[in-house]
Amino acid sequence: MNRRFDGKTAVVTGSSRGIGRAIGVRLASEGAYVVINYAAAADAKYPGAAEEALRLVREAGGEGEIREADVADTEATRKLLRGVADAHGLDILVNNAGIYEFSPLESITEEHYHKSFDLNVLGLLLVSQAALKLFDSNGGCIIDTSAFASTVAIPSAVVYSATKGAVDAITRSLAAELGPRRIRINAIRPGIVETEGTHAGGFMESDMRKQVEAQTPLGRIGQPQDIASAAVFLASADSSWITGETFLVSGGYR
Repeated sequence: MNRRFDGKTAVVTGSSRGIGRAIGVRLASEGAYVVINYAAAADAKYPGAAEEALRLVREAGGEGEIREADVADTEATRKLLRGVADAHGLDILVNNAGIYEFSPLESITEEHYHKSFDLNVLGLLLVSQAALKLFDSNGGCIIDTSAFASTVAIPSAVVYSATKGAVDAITRSLAAELGPRRIRINAIRPGIVETEGTHAGGFMESDMRKQVEAQTPLGRIGQPQDIASAAVFLASADSSWITGETFLVSGGYR
C-alpha cells in the first residue's frame, strides 16, 4: 500500500525531541525519509535524544538519518541541506528549531535578543534560503513553527513573541514570493504543548498553564502528536492549494 510520502525526503530542524521529533516520526510513518537535525550545544542536556528520535522513526516503519548542524550558522546550514539533497533529494522542510527564553523588559539584554532572533528568525530564513536552491522543478513544501505567543499577550515574553510574530510575517511574505516556483509555505501556531522544554521551563506546573487549560474549549493542553498531525496535512497533497496560512492548533484557545 502506498503511503503519502513514499519516495520523498523531509528535513525537520530541531527534531531530536518535542514537537520536531513527533513531526519527524509521523512523516516517517507515512513513508518519508526523515533527516533528524539537532544542534550539539542546544541538546547537550539531552544526550542520546537524536538517536532516540531516529529509533522512533524506524519503529514507525520509516527510514532516516541524523545530521548535526546549528541552523543559525550560514555555512553549517548550507552544508546540511546540500548533503541531504545530494544523497536523497529534498521535498519537505520543517523549520522547527527554536528557543524560548522569557525575561521581563528590565532584564532584556542584547545577548538575549540576538540569541532568540538568530535562531528563531535568521535560522529559519537561512534554512529556507538553502532549501530554495535544492527543491526540484516540482517545487517543495515548507512548514514553519510559530507559537500562540505571536498573538496572545504573555508577560515577560516580549522578545520570544516578537520572533514568532516575525515567523508569521515571513510565512505570508515568502508564500507570495515562492508560489510561482511551486513552493508552498505555511506555518503552525501551537498552543501550550507538553514537551521536555515546557517541563524544564516549569510551565507544566505554572499558573499560566492552569489558566490556559481552563480557558481551552477542548479542556487540555497539547501533545506533540497534535502538532504532528497538522504538519502531515500541510506537507501532503491534501493541502496542495493552501499557502501563506498560519494554522492555530491550540484546542480552541485564543
